[in-house]
Amino acid sequence: MARRVLPEINAGSMADIAFLLLIFFLVATTMEVDGGIARKLPQKQPPNAPKPPIIKDRNVLQIAINRNDALLVEGNQRVDVKEIKQIAIDFIDNGAREGNKGVGTCTYCKGAKDPSSSDHPNKAIISLKSDRGTSYGAFIAIHDALGQAYTVLRNRVSMERYGKSYEALIKQQKSDKSQKLKDKIKTIKDLYPEIISEVEPTEN
Repeated sequence: MARRVLPEINAGSMADIAFLLLIFFLVATTMEVDGGIARKLPQKQPPNAPKPPIIKDRNVLQIAINRNDALLVEGNQRVDVKEIKQIAIDFIDNGAREGNKGVGTCTYCKGAKDPSSSDHPNKAIISLKSDRGTSYGAFIAIHDALGQAYTVLRNRVSMERYGKSYEALIKQQKSDKSQKLKDKIKTIKDLYPEIISEVEPTEN
């Protein structure tokens, strides 16, 4: 009796298809990338560094976070993190007097022009002091609120000048690399420069 030979299945084409599918998914799949926080750590100053300029108290908004994540503004006013954004906006946008480098009174500011608050957006410094026991989440929440405050002010002045929000200009920059757009973004940043000073954490 003759031995029956079973037919073989050619799997070469299947391997090719699997390989092509693998390449397709590698090329077509997008990966989520977490963005970091755009903050530069303070650098140690050399011994011969020039002395910092004298800053008037009214141009500094002091925010402190203790080890229990409680917030104090100007050393005595206890506030919630939800209030920080508006407090920062009122301080930065006060525009009571002339700015640095011969810049006159802020004509685009909408603040109360309180003589006891900041003179000009380019003089307004936000001093953030934390404790070594402060939670990471609370620290990030404060930075986020301060970032939102600057974004609100930049969006407003950008809409007034260019008919587009600052955020829209930043998004447009992904596809538009023109110098004109870069100049617009720089102008908005110069009108409301982000000046945040981080004081060395305390041990209390």
